[in-house]
Amino acid sequence: MKITLIGGHGKIALLAEPLLVQAGHEVRAVIRNPDQVAEVEATGASAVVLDIEKLDVAGWKDLVEGSDAVVWAAGAGGGDPRRTYAVDREAAIASMDAAESAGIPRYVMVSYYGATLDHGIDPGDGFFAYAQSKAEADEHLRGGDMDWTILGPSRLTDEPASGRIDAAASEGGEVSRGNVAQVIAAVLEEPATFETFLQFNDGETPIAQAIVPD
Repeated sequence: MKITLIGGHGKIALLAEPLLVQAGHEVRAVIRNPDQVAEVEATGASAVVLDIEKLDVAGWKDLVEGSDAVVWAAGAGGGDPRRTYAVDREAAIASMDAAESAGIPRYVMVSYYGATLDHGIDPGDGFFAYAQSKAEADEHLRGGDMDWTILGPSRLTDEPASGRIDAAASEGGEVSRGNVAQVIAAVLEEPATFETFLQFNDGETPIAQAIVPD
């Protein structure tokens, strides 16, 4: 499978890329900073250097064309609402439209636990721009024709990956970035996760089992 992974130098992406390569996939990791090429390519992925905030429709289509799947693991990192909307909403939606236009069948979005348009966060809260951007992007993906999966990991930690999660918890807890990376690799070719919002914490159920609905 040819995968375009957007946000290729993020902490989760750097853990996911070697897993995807080891699984036999061809991974193109999109990054903005050329200084990150060596670190990304050490995972086995191929680095593609460009600024997703500056891509037009044709640029997005050129980027994703020929892929079998797109994985969105990018984020503005908070702090600047303007950039948050530009990356987490506008660029994310542009990538979805380009993927659908190019006939790409599979799209995996890394969102967050509890993401919803009904988030109830006050517009004056510093988290509002992120919550709103992710919710609108997720909703746009749900409205398309691709086989999508939205991942909703809870609070991220740098604990070692256990390979076990809880995808049935009634509230968020925490989950290691390594487990999120393993979930990305696991859902890509699992039809049971198509059109699913998969929310999860660290847990006791092996990932391959936990991602398949009962």
